[in-house]
Amino acid sequence: MGCLKSMKLLIKNTTIVTVNDQDQVLEHADLAVSGKTIVGVGKAPLDFIPDRVIDGKGKLVMPGLINAHTHLSMTLMRNYADDLPFSDWLFKKIKPLEDHLLAEDVRLGAKLGIAEMIRGGTTCFHDMYFFMDEVASEVESSGIRACLTSALFDVSGNGEALLAEGCRLHKDWNGRSEGRITVQLGPHSPYLCSPEYLREILIEGRRLNCGIHIHVSETADELSESRRLHGCTPVQHLSNLELFSLPTLAAHAVHLEEADFKLLSENGVSVSHNPGSNLKLANGFAPVEKMLKHSINVALGTDGAASNNNLNLFEEIHLAGLMHKAVNSSATVLPAKTVIRMATINGAKALKLDEEVGSLETGKKADLIMLDIRQPHLVPCHDPLALLVYSAQASDVTTVMVDGNILMEDRQLQTLELSSILEQAAHQSIDLIERSSPDAY
Repeated sequence: MGCLKSMKLLIKNTTIVTVNDQDQVLEHADLAVSGKTIVGVGKAPLDFIPDRVIDGKGKLVMPGLINAHTHLSMTLMRNYADDLPFSDWLFKKIKPLEDHLLAEDVRLGAKLGIAEMIRGGTTCFHDMYFFMDEVASEVESSGIRACLTSALFDVSGNGEALLAEGCRLHKDWNGRSEGRITVQLGPHSPYLCSPEYLREILIEGRRLNCGIHIHVSETADELSESRRLHGCTPVQHLSNLELFSLPTLAAHAVHLEEADFKLLSENGVSVSHNPGSNLKLANGFAPVEKMLKHSINVALGTDGAASNNNLNLFEEIHLAGLMHKAVNSSATVLPAKTVIRMATINGAKALKLDEEVGSLETGKKADLIMLDIRQPHLVPCHDPLALLVYSAQASDVTTVMVDGNILMEDRQLQTLELSSILEQAAHQSIDLIERSSPDAY
């Protein structure tokens, strides 16, 4: 299958959630796309002659969602290791599977995950895993946008080889597919990377002039172990190692102490908030409201499907919009517009892509989605932002566009054969589990 190639496209008479600096919502508005680029928001240029016109009545157009933290190919582990404490989940169930991963597992898991994300309105994601050439190849052919990292750690004794592989991935793929693919370095976490190894990663990151994607303070045990080993929190530990001198995206950041907020803010560290995964694994409630008060850029992620158990960013939007109100005992915490920014422009900032995507503005890339808001659960639409946070579902997404190319239209994928993916991924998942644990079935 192939995507509908970019053209001059006009979406007429629709509702546009821009996520610009003014958080404008435009009613009965038009949006014009020429090739990869948005050339008109609200009105098309006077001399704009479209190749195609889409009737936007009853639809809502918004920036594509950005999944700021996932492990894409863990889709093959969906619903395999549930209702377990974090340490048992990771070290007794997930790691034994990962020790038997093959490139084909990752390829099919990535294909399945990309299909799921496109159907749910995600146009860009930040991934950390293994066999990342396979993921990059699927990103390239599917038309989605991604920032990729190879998982780096030295506890198993092969840290140098993994780092070399991460640097090679950057050399081979950064900037590929006309810029849709970017690559960073991905030290897994402070507890799987020695201080010496993190220093080596810092040196390579400076050489490559790239960012860092790392798990930080995900669990209470991680916090206490860091204090035992290093005499400080994980955030303070990474700051002492000067890792934050590189653009850094910290995944989770659930267990933060007072000094951590200042360090994250002063060093411009972005945080990927993963409410579904944190709830499922009982790791706690990230102090998002306090992060925002410290001007920390907070994005949204799903984490992997082994801990979530889906890649549905609308579900994360909904959870974030509700849970922090309860945690803070305040109905005004994280208003709808803030949550939408977390899922769009804040994610773009976290991936250093905010000059290109994350909002619908003239001159930016045409990464956008359309939702059908003529649904019983979406009528009436008094407030489009509230509708997106508290009512909308991933299944409401009808059209997905990246770089001006249509990847899904009328709920039909244009670059992926869904039925084949579903069948192949299901078989591959069974094979992986049997390979790692012959008695699993």
